[in-house]
Amino acid sequence: MRFGYTILYVRDVAASVRFYERAFQQPARLVHESGQYAELETGPTTLAFAAHELASANLPNELAPGGRAGADGFEVCFVTEDVERAYARAVEAGAEVVSEPRVKPWGQRAAYVRDPDGNLVEIASPA
Repeated sequence: MRFGYTILYVRDVAASVRFYERAFQQPARLVHESGQYAELETGPTTLAFAAHELASANLPNELAPGGRAGADGFEVCFVTEDVERAYARAVEAGAEVVSEPRVKPWGQRAAYVRDPDGNLVEIASPA
């Protein structure tokens, strides 16, 4: 068994794809013709987006508005050698600042932003 996908439930799949392409330089790999699902080209593990409508159709009691799923409790992390540049690009693309780049006690440099749907995104140097 291997870890395959992280799926973020979003209001507008196409807008999320455009944002992640601009902010984090992650090109789209697949955009379903329905507009309710897309995947980014992120390497061996896929980052995908699904519309809230698709989520509530699949799991009506868990992911419907007011359900238990939410933006808190997890984060997506992109690793880069140039945290400051990646952070600046994300903010310029519309990311909400959570924490500017700083060195963690273990020596890793990291910054945090939120995407337009409120999902927490870490931008970090290699550990």
